[in-house]
Amino acid sequence: MAGLIPMVRRIVGARVGQHPAADDLVQETLARVLAASGRIEPGMLEPYTIVTARNVIATMWRDTDRQERNQHRVVDLRSPDAPDEQLLAQEEQSAVAQALARLSERERDTLLAHEVSGLDTRSLAAEVGSTAGAVAAQLNRTRARLRVEYLLVLEQAEPLSDRCRPVLLALSSGDRRRQREVDAARHVLECELCARLSQPLMERGQQRDDETHIPISGFSSTDLTILATAVSEVTRNIVRFAGTGEVVIELVETPRRGLRVVARDTGPGIPDLEQALTDGYSTCEGLGLGLPGARRLMDEFAVASEPGRGTTVTMAKWQEER
Repeated sequence: MAGLIPMVRRIVGARVGQHPAADDLVQETLARVLAASGRIEPGMLEPYTIVTARNVIATMWRDTDRQERNQHRVVDLRSPDAPDEQLLAQEEQSAVAQALARLSERERDTLLAHEVSGLDTRSLAAEVGSTAGAVAAQLNRTRARLRVEYLLVLEQAEPLSDRCRPVLLALSSGDRRRQREVDAARHVLECELCARLSQPLMERGQQRDDETHIPISGFSSTDLTILATAVSEVTRNIVRFAGTGEVVIELVETPRRGLRVVARDTGPGIPDLEQALTDGYSTCEGLGLGLPGARRLMDEFAVASEPGRGTTVTMAKWQEER
């Protein structure tokens, strides 16, 4: 969490400047992220923090505006009824109805039969000639899609690109494999609409695991030091040149057992990749190894960079065969 503080301060500072509440906004953001940390997918911590900071700031401005508009009521000690309560309820009902209308007839009928009529999955399966497990899986997909469509209706927005819906559906369903396939983490950083919608989807989507543990036994102390050094170097590059990004570490079994590290950002990219990979070349004031040093330390190493779109470093360290 301490590593997120500088990033949150930059986001808050860029939006509120020297506002007296700036430090409170930082603390509120970190508190919310910490409270939700058990539900956040691996690799999604920084995007989630960015979106949370934006939402906390937006809430402050809305509250400030509401207080200014209602300032004339400050001496009224009565508790007035919220004039917009009924309107908000109607808007939500309308949003649900519109979201349901966007589902296919089969999806809608099955969902309503289960949620409204109370039919269990076994009964539904008997009606359509399927299995209870297949019906349950369909219901999960339908709920995930309904959440996405409901939020789009509330936002009065349509997806900005063909990638938006697949990413939002992957986040809503909590499907980690699908999130990796559609590169959800990068898209959330690049798309303002999906960034706004990702937080409620990630909070409400089904999460199978609260934590992911990657065992590192089997590596020698030297290899562990090498891994830590290489990860430190690529992470330093993200912080120094891009500001935000992510590092994903996973245990792999093929082609050999080991650890694979993927570090990516949406920064300015590397203008001269060949020079950046030249031994001895480093612009960071750190360990001085840079990308060339990280490449020498790891068993596999690859860099893909596109100006204006960011950089992805993929590297792997294999365990010694016994």
